[in-house]
Amino acid sequence: MLEKDIQEILFTEEQLKNRVGEIARQIESDYAGKEVMFIGILRGSFVFMADLCRAVELPCTLDFMSVSSYGSGTTSSGQIQIIKDLSEDITGRHVIVVEDILDSGNTLHYLLNILEHRHPASVRLCALLERRVKPVELHYSGFTIPDAFVVGYGLDYSEKYRNLPYIGILKPQVYGA
Repeated sequence: MLEKDIQEILFTEEQLKNRVGEIARQIESDYAGKEVMFIGILRGSFVFMADLCRAVELPCTLDFMSVSSYGSGTTSSGQIQIIKDLSEDITGRHVIVVEDILDSGNTLHYLLNILEHRHPASVRLCALLERRVKPVELHYSGFTIPDAFVVGYGLDYSEKYRNLPYIGILKPQVYGA
């Protein structure tokens, strides 16, 4: 039923699985012999983070944050509100922030600055998708995407489409463009 709203499939379930595995191998190489802490940015990253942490063969822990940029319209005001903060202390830990999409970069720029002030051993950023505007150092990237509204594999429109096993471009008539 949801498939009728998809204009084009960008990345299939198999492509996603393969790329997540490649990112996992890169993380294992970078953190050999260490424990990592994955911090998922809710809600869009939960599917990607679940697959990623299962693919990584290192000791790891998980935590989540929920953040929101508030402002009018479709552009971020640059002001960030933490809706759900971490449950654990990150002091001295190797942190990998997991995000579904790096778009404007405003929210992640702010969030990474906050996390750095909590004295982790290291902080790296992992995003499944990117089409960034603001320069934010991205250590692990899945795919670069065009300027289109994408859904599936955790990404949503109006809280729908997260359960699609692939990433697709949503038809513009669905979201009123």
